[in-house]
Amino acid sequence: MTSDTPTVTVTTHGSLDQIAAADWDACAAPGDGRPNDPFTTYRFLRALEDSRSVGGRSGWQPQYLVARADDRVIAVAPMYAKGHSQGEYIFDFNWAQAYENAGGDYYPKLQIAVPFTPATGRRFLTRPGFDDIGMAALVQGAVQIASDNGLSSLHATFCTAEEAEKGREMGLMARVGQQFHWENRGYADFDGFLGHLSSRKRKNIRRERAEAQGFGGRIVALTGDQIQPAHWDAFWRFYQDTGNRKWGTPYLTRAFFDRAQDTLRNDMLLVLALDGDRPVAGALNFIGRDTLFGRYWGSTEYHPSLHFELCYYQAIDFAIAQGLSRVEAGAQGEHKLARGYLPVATHSLHWIGDAGFRDAIARYLVAETRAVDEEIEVLTAYGPFRRDTREEQQ
Repeated sequence: MTSDTPTVTVTTHGSLDQIAAADWDACAAPGDGRPNDPFTTYRFLRALEDSRSVGGRSGWQPQYLVARADDRVIAVAPMYAKGHSQGEYIFDFNWAQAYENAGGDYYPKLQIAVPFTPATGRRFLTRPGFDDIGMAALVQGAVQIASDNGLSSLHATFCTAEEAEKGREMGLMARVGQQFHWENRGYADFDGFLGHLSSRKRKNIRRERAEAQGFGGRIVALTGDQIQPAHWDAFWRFYQDTGNRKWGTPYLTRAFFDRAQDTLRNDMLLVLALDGDRPVAGALNFIGRDTLFGRYWGSTEYHPSLHFELCYYQAIDFAIAQGLSRVEAGAQGEHKLARGYLPVATHSLHWIGDAGFRDAIARYLVAETRAVDEEIEVLTAYGPFRRDTREEQQ
């Protein structure tokens, strides 16, 4: 170590109360303007914590990582001690079952992630100028904490491709998954996008949009101060319905949406279907610097194609109008393919404490990665774009 190398320390914190917002966001959202994504900002994570969506009996116990060099915060990471694998969207249920069948305790484990949020973004958040030393400190610190406490594993989910490569070089295991994203190819408007599709897919989307927009009411897209507290009463009903059906219980509490109204409304796009003044369905998106992130959908009435309109087509409209490069429509859903959302790889990093289990997982990941790559290739070939358009995009 030379005299020019700073002394780096890594600490964990059970609450954001113990970390200054300016220090966190200097790493999570450096620069002026909108962050790359809002999910790792202090205001978003604080909303989760203050609303008790994490902590308590949620199974997500905050253990925020902070790296300091000469008493200056140079890197942070949203880390949680997990008592289950719910709300992660990169599934390790089979790993947990195998580990416990062999006599081990898979839980608790450590998770570097944004709770309940399958959106790609930086997970090892570094202050500009400290990219390498900051990520190295966070990785080494997290692994040391897991090892010292006899925990089975450490996982960093929905990290960037660049982080996945760096993590692999540091000895972590990389895993590849799949989502469906819409890419903006410089379209002037929605019709410009449709012009790149095959005739059959183009006709189908136009039919779905006409069917949805003829449901008997009107569709509004709201952001910033256009979103009013009363809108969250309706959306909470939608969210509860979806949460009960998909997860058994909603992940977010009602208080999260009140907090979001106070601190996150400029980061959100809320699309509502109104029958008169009565909302009957809605979709919630978060706005990043270059990406719109689709997150939640729900309804109290069924109307044909309304789900596709609110979740997918309205998101494309907004992205084109705002000059955004892509729409991430969340986890899973091959039905998105016919609507212009193509398969892309997602990334995660993993550390396993037990050497034998680690070797077994490493072998599994080789086969899984090959299968995911092949599936992406096949699905892309079946996409809705005209053949000449697909060739231009390759």
